[in-house]
Amino acid sequence: MSIHEVARRARVSIATVSRTINGVPTVTPQLSRRVWKVVKELGYYPNTQARALVSGRSRIFGLIVSEITNPFFPEIVQGFEDIAVQHNYEILTTSTVHDPKRMALSVRRMIERRVEGVAIVTFGMEEELFDDLKSRQVPLVFIDVGPSLPRMSNIRIDYLQGIRQAVQHLAALRHEQIAFISGPLTLKTAVARERAFLQAMEEVGLRVDSKYEIEGHHTMEGGIEALKQLLNLPKPPTAVLCSNDMTAIGVMRQAYEEGIRVPDDISVIGFDDIRLAQFITPPLTTVKMSQTEIARLAFHALLAEVQRKSPAPDGSEYVLRTSLVLRDSTAMAPKFSLQHRRATNRKRVKAAIDEIASGRSD
Repeated sequence: MSIHEVARRARVSIATVSRTINGVPTVTPQLSRRVWKVVKELGYYPNTQARALVSGRSRIFGLIVSEITNPFFPEIVQGFEDIAVQHNYEILTTSTVHDPKRMALSVRRMIERRVEGVAIVTFGMEEELFDDLKSRQVPLVFIDVGPSLPRMSNIRIDYLQGIRQAVQHLAALRHEQIAFISGPLTLKTAVARERAFLQAMEEVGLRVDSKYEIEGHHTMEGGIEALKQLLNLPKPPTAVLCSNDMTAIGVMRQAYEEGIRVPDDISVIGFDDIRLAQFITPPLTTVKMSQTEIARLAFHALLAEVQRKSPAPDGSEYVLRTSLVLRDSTAMAPKFSLQHRRATNRKRVKAAIDEIASGRSD
């Protein structure tokens, strides 16, 4: 079904149909209702690519994330798409999975589709995305790492606020041996979180033992391996602060395997506040970095750049605050060492088994 048939049945010109569909205000309400009635009757769908060629606007925004399998990113994709629908935009979403070749193909696909702007919500490889898109004057939004240039927007994450609250919370619970499991320190965001932790520890007067600083991978597997390293220390920590929730979930999983109780034997805090965090056992205390707010800021930053008549010379900056969400994975620091408590627990288990065995023999 073509636009010509819509125009014929509505008894208007093709130009009127086009203006009606594109929301041009010069079309009278009476004609507009007549055109839309025929559009619905015929089930006509405009050719968006043709409209983009004529208008010079695709009404498509690109969204690039690191990996869709990480629960942190689907919530951003959902939030971004929800806002886009409200503003009559389409979304072209892709994940890099940390693969340079796949990333290059993703950028090429977005350029071919004539996207009006791209939100780059990744942690790593941002610089490699920059050149191809910048040369075409495509508005870009970055998390933390974007340069101060025209048509560039940065969402600055205030990591310190939430991590400071987390450290102060643990200090108030009388924890002194606090470990930190970072993300890959090749990532600027992981380095920023580690620095925030060190500063927060210094502010409360607690010394950071280098043995308590473990570089992880922002994965559950990384959390498992990190806790194994910490438990092999002569004096394991009483609390662990993790650079993201997936790491914290891995820590809690390994604690379960080792017979260590969270939070009685060890307190655990994550970072991100992914939806899963509130449903694990025990529910995870974590630093909230709102994925919904990231999506909202990213979309409106792109929209502002598209609508701006002349770009700001230094780009635009937006700030996202973080905050601590208290749940059940933290408690008062234990009075005795982990080794002492594990030995006591083993004795209790042995005594219970012996008692059961004795009852059977009677």
